[in-house]
Amino acid sequence: MINYELVGISVLWLFLYGYLIVASIDFGAGFFAFYAKATKQDHLINRLISRYLSPVWEITNVFFVFFLIGIIGFFPSTAYYYGSSLIVPGSIAVVLLAIRGSFYAFENYGSKKSLIYLFLYGATGLLIPASLSVALTVSEGGFIIENGGVVSLKYWTLLTSPLSWSIVGLSVVSVLFISGAFLSFYAARANDQPALKLLRTFALFWSTPTIIAAFTAIIYLSVHNERHFNNMMDLWWLLALSVGFFLVAIWLLYKGQRYGLAFMCIMLQFLCAFFAYGIGQYPYILDPYITIQEGATQEAMGIALVSAFIGGLLLLIPSLILVFRLFLFDADYVKGNK
Repeated sequence: MINYELVGISVLWLFLYGYLIVASIDFGAGFFAFYAKATKQDHLINRLISRYLSPVWEITNVFFVFFLIGIIGFFPSTAYYYGSSLIVPGSIAVVLLAIRGSFYAFENYGSKKSLIYLFLYGATGLLIPASLSVALTVSEGGFIIENGGVVSLKYWTLLTSPLSWSIVGLSVVSVLFISGAFLSFYAARANDQPALKLLRTFALFWSTPTIIAAFTAIIYLSVHNERHFNNMMDLWWLLALSVGFFLVAIWLLYKGQRYGLAFMCIMLQFLCAFFAYGIGQYPYILDPYITIQEGATQEAMGIALVSAFIGGLLLLIPSLILVFRLFLFDADYVKGNK
């Protein structure tokens, strides 16, 4: 018999991984656009970044919306615990998303170009993943208190937790690394050598903080949640694959070769690490309040949701491939000829 709870959480984890990659490219591109403008290098990369962002900035959050709807549908108690405890961080993330969308429109479609608009767009690209990463920290346990049926977040514990800040740091530097690597590939496709040189430098620069932040987060996880850490160590082969793909990607970027393969290795790097983290958390969604088995919805509802979300995934992926082929990887579009 199919375990619909495991299938459901696996599909949701895939959606969240998709959001991690697509949103990181988007968020990092906004920051790089601001940085280039502030350092008067915008003539090198900002046209390239604009060509990437124009067709995709509105569809970035599709993966995240699917994940949110799915997690509440599959595991209704997540709405109670996460909704109550993360009301402040969640509200901040929503406000930042609104600011980001608004100022992207002002900057690209307004009559006047403004460094302030670009700053807000770039800054929110780093603050959004930082605010969303709080949910991963909270899931490790010890940050929520339930008293008399009221769930609240222990803010001081969260703000003084090394694990919390290590996850925030990892989320920010990962965004810049993933985005720099993809935009390097995009610049190579466009045969834009000045942009490629600068973006390749960004990717290589942020690779070191990314791997350091990852190891730092694992160390603090071992102190905060030994069960989760030990489960991840049992999946050492996934973590080893992640490091291996990272080293291959860095070598290719350093040599200035096969940028598409380098980015694929980075995607596989994060896929292995992301699933090692998720599998290691099993059976908890929120330690110790929600488990996959006890928190799941009724079987009939779960099977219906699994079918619907697998169908949605099968529709979404070809749609994204079509968008990429029509715009992002069209030779004339990439080179700015249309």
